[in-house]
Amino acid sequence: MKKIKNWINSRNLSTIKNRKRMSVILLFLTIGLFLLFVTRLSHIVITGKVAGVSLKEKTKELYEVHETLEAKRGSIFDRDGNVIAEDSSAFSLYAILDTNYTDLNGKKLYVQERDWPAISEIFEKYVKIDKAMTLKQLKPSVNKEGEAITTVEFGTNGRNLNFETKRNIEEELKQKKISGIYFKEEKKRSYQVGNFASYFIGYTQQDDKGNEQGIMGIEGSYNKQLSGKNGSRSYENNSSLGDVKPGSVKETKQVDGSDVYTTIDSNLQFYLEEQLDNAAKTYQPENITATLMEAKTGNILATSQRPSFELDTKKGLEELNVSWRNILLEDVYEPGSTMKSMMIASAIEENKFNESEQFASGNIKIDDTTINDWNNGVGEGNMTFRQGLAWSSNVGMVTLQERMPDLWQNYLTKFGFGKSTNLGLAGEAVGEIQNKTTVDRAMTSYGQGISVTHLQMLQAYTAIANGGNMLKPNIISKIVSADGQEKTIQPETVGTPISSETADKVLQYMKDVTVDPKYGKGREYAIEGLNVSAKTGTAEFFENGGYQKQDYLHSVVTITPTEDPKYIFYMTIKKPLLQGISANQIISDVSNKLVQRAIVARD
Repeated sequence: MKKIKNWINSRNLSTIKNRKRMSVILLFLTIGLFLLFVTRLSHIVITGKVAGVSLKEKTKELYEVHETLEAKRGSIFDRDGNVIAEDSSAFSLYAILDTNYTDLNGKKLYVQERDWPAISEIFEKYVKIDKAMTLKQLKPSVNKEGEAITTVEFGTNGRNLNFETKRNIEEELKQKKISGIYFKEEKKRSYQVGNFASYFIGYTQQDDKGNEQGIMGIEGSYNKQLSGKNGSRSYENNSSLGDVKPGSVKETKQVDGSDVYTTIDSNLQFYLEEQLDNAAKTYQPENITATLMEAKTGNILATSQRPSFELDTKKGLEELNVSWRNILLEDVYEPGSTMKSMMIASAIEENKFNESEQFASGNIKIDDTTINDWNNGVGEGNMTFRQGLAWSSNVGMVTLQERMPDLWQNYLTKFGFGKSTNLGLAGEAVGEIQNKTTVDRAMTSYGQGISVTHLQMLQAYTAIANGGNMLKPNIISKIVSADGQEKTIQPETVGTPISSETADKVLQYMKDVTVDPKYGKGREYAIEGLNVSAKTGTAEFFENGGYQKQDYLHSVVTITPTEDPKYIFYMTIKKPLLQGISANQIISDVSNKLVQRAIVARD
């Protein structure tokens, strides 16, 4: 111990001196910290930043409000201004179960157990929600984490409710003094009910950011025009008063989407849908396509297909084997005998026969292949080429094709085959012309060895119906921007493959199909009081390396009236169950009724 004291004394480490030294150290440390604080504060004051973050910007974030001014999506109309698709408000049911949800006076604003039966009855009454489902949702439960669920919804039936349904439910809840049931307002795209040119119109759905995006049809292809452009508004709150700081408002106005007017006639469209529903239900085909077009403009008045889906509910999309497919423009097929009108037109244009010349029907040999007429090669004896068109002779068409092999290939191109019609909707196919062998080229004269789309066939027939001028199919009549500027779509001539004289002759030849008592193979398409030009088709399917003889694609083109064409109708029906009647009876039941209605309603 003595040694320790001596060591302390030798170091001069007395208690008093230690206290003085510690005080000095603390004084300098305090001064240092103060200087550091002053330096740091000066840096912040001068630069306005902390750790590279601007205090001004951070303050601005606290008090600045940013809002998106959402553009209204444009509507889609028919040709007469009737709404097909438009934005509207929809409401979704939800219930609050949290027993802490009360007002300042302690009033219960949550669902109480005593009201469960009454709520289930109201929901069943107005929105067809099963009572058991409602009671299950209202019963307290916990989530996966074991936390109490405080807000519940009521499935598909509880969504997309209109204002009237919302009002009815609210009034009955109020009468019965039931609390805890609320509605969430949402934007909804409303459509014509049921099937209504569904694949041509399309629909919308929300993307990951909540923006409405068009899917297929006009909604998809014209999404940019329909969507418009969102605007924005920002302003600063006055921190002391809580109101908007003067001069801080910045606004970029939204630009609402343009309205798209189609060429569709709603009355004719609904009627066509009804007729196709009946045909599909009765004859159960693999598919049907049908279109009514104005001959002088190329405007499509009514068009549809089966299978299809309901625009308003989307029912049918999930049931299709191949989803989201517009058969009218995405599918290609061999058209069969409806191609013969183009063969005859080309031969007339090139003076490859005269009306009195005859050929021997039955069969014809091309290289090592025998091509037969439709009655297993028996034929109908000698006939003129005009009669050959009415009787739908393969041999007659091949005979003409042999006289102009290269020219016929050129005419196929002139009539628009092998290339898009550029209707303006996504996914349009172009088809293919088989021309590698002599047999391939011969087969194209009667509609085999060539694949086409529904739209290409319509376009080709506009040349026959419109004095040789081939018109582009069109489904849009005008686009009107939010500020009222109109862009009108005019009829567009895309070629003149034949002369007016040739077109008139082919129309007369096609009339024989409906009136010639011996050779006419489409007399079902005759309409009392009208001259109808028509061409039927029955195409085989190429499967498993050969043409199948059991099932067919049946089709027809009609042009009415012959002397002054106003309407072109084209319909195909694939593999129907004929049940003892002919395909012509099935198709004519649709075509004749629709054409007659168009003539009465529009003329």
